[in-house]
Amino acid sequence: MPLQNGPKWIVVTGGVISSLGKGIVSSSIGALLKMRGYSVTAAKIDPYINIDAGTMRPTEHGEVFVTFDGGETDQDMGNYERFLDVALPKYHNMTTGQVYRDVINRERNLEYQGKCVEVMVHIPQEIQRRLKMCAENTKADFVLVEVGGTVGDYQNILFLEALRTMKLKGAPMAFVHVVYLPTPKTAGEMKSKPAQQSSRELNSIGIQADFLVCRASEPIDDVRKEKLSLFCNVYPEDVISCQDLNSIYDVPFLFSAQKFDELLLKKLDVVPNAHTDEFKKWEEFIAKKNAAKESVRIGIVGKYFASGNFALEDSYISVIEAIKHACFKHSVKPDIFWISAQDFETNKKEINVLQTCDAIIVPGGFGASGIEGKILTIKYARENKIPLLGLCYGLQLSVIEHARNILGWNDANSTEINKDTTHPVVDILPEQKKKLETNDYGASMRLGNYPANLVKGSLVCKLYNNEEKVVERHRHRYEVNPELVSQLETKGLVFSGMSPDRRLVEYIERSDHPFFVGTQAHPEFTSRILRPNPLFDGLISAAIERKRK
Repeated sequence: MPLQNGPKWIVVTGGVISSLGKGIVSSSIGALLKMRGYSVTAAKIDPYINIDAGTMRPTEHGEVFVTFDGGETDQDMGNYERFLDVALPKYHNMTTGQVYRDVINRERNLEYQGKCVEVMVHIPQEIQRRLKMCAENTKADFVLVEVGGTVGDYQNILFLEALRTMKLKGAPMAFVHVVYLPTPKTAGEMKSKPAQQSSRELNSIGIQADFLVCRASEPIDDVRKEKLSLFCNVYPEDVISCQDLNSIYDVPFLFSAQKFDELLLKKLDVVPNAHTDEFKKWEEFIAKKNAAKESVRIGIVGKYFASGNFALEDSYISVIEAIKHACFKHSVKPDIFWISAQDFETNKKEINVLQTCDAIIVPGGFGASGIEGKILTIKYARENKIPLLGLCYGLQLSVIEHARNILGWNDANSTEINKDTTHPVVDILPEQKKKLETNDYGASMRLGNYPANLVKGSLVCKLYNNEEKVVERHRHRYEVNPELVSQLETKGLVFSGMSPDRRLVEYIERSDHPFFVGTQAHPEFTSRILRPNPLFDGLISAAIERKRK
């Protein structure tokens, strides 16, 4: 039964530095509440002006997560879906751009009845309207709200103001503030001053944190807890340690050991339910993960790594987590090997490093950079019988590789890369061409859930438990050219999944290979902690078999 008197709100804010893991903290809290039988939903607030994440570079913002209804959202939405095992709609990711756009549109339509539209009145009201919509449409017991950025940022002040006044008007709400406690090498001890300063910054906005979640390299001690309790105005037991762990999936149990979920429920005047069977399933998952001794090496041949002197694995975070889900199911550890596709283009001998991989993934992407390196990767995997999974662009490039090296169409390409190719095996559909001609780039791709009919008896069909119709999420403009399908499907290449109208290729496989699968979809978005996506599950099974042979 739902809680009486409507939903309870848990707001997660961050301070000191970005990338502290607010999304993992929010997801872990939600997972613990679900393990007690409560219904939980989550919303992410992103203070940037962009309408959505779809037009941002992966190296700047990280992965674009796609919702079932076609939203291009922040990657933390993926964390919520994986931890909570839910499918969240796109409006659960709110941006400043969306809020201002809708307020301005409402003003233009005279919906404010001639009033002066003001920032400190109408913008927070719009934020509150959107948050309440998340609660009303899901009927959840608890709504988790993660506020992007850090306290003190100019751009998130209006969101915090909206939440402050929601609580003032009676919304049952608890504030969880995530802070950082550094241990400088020269000092030799953990420092709490940055956390204290961040808490005061939050206080200056009119919000008192109910809990402090303390991110640090090691567990915080009682000395630090007492100091934070005194200077941040929280009880010592409400100072929660969140030290670095081997896996994000250990965080819920770290919180549970500190009775964080019980303390939260008490703060919100909710008598805690007993744990459900889901708690035991999570424990079994963690035990399996921790007991894994054997590892499999999965090569990810991508191109969205570089950011200055650093490598951004966040560009492929859903792929990484999908690999982990499948590996832990099979009681093996993932050894993820990052390979830049450009390296193979500058030195073709480097490609022999792929022989060390038990399986290879060619993930999605856009544009020309690194494409020839990815095609060389696919050719190597095909010839050397290394299990391969091509995702979106990976499927398209697999078809190009087949056309070039099996069918002898030497200039075969995608018109995204070469508009003048005589063999446009990957092309843009007429409806997408019209959008590009008018610079209609935002949210105009083929996005969200699309069905596919699978060929009975095919490997892909078997992976999906012999289901002949499946649904996965998409994010792309270009397709395998429908006019060339009949010529391409030969000499080992099988189109094992098509759109219901048989116009578009959705899945490919090779009949002359132990595991060579491509999908136009992004199955990584539907992988769950306790339910790995079937394609990743199949890839890891093939990787284990290759390694043991």
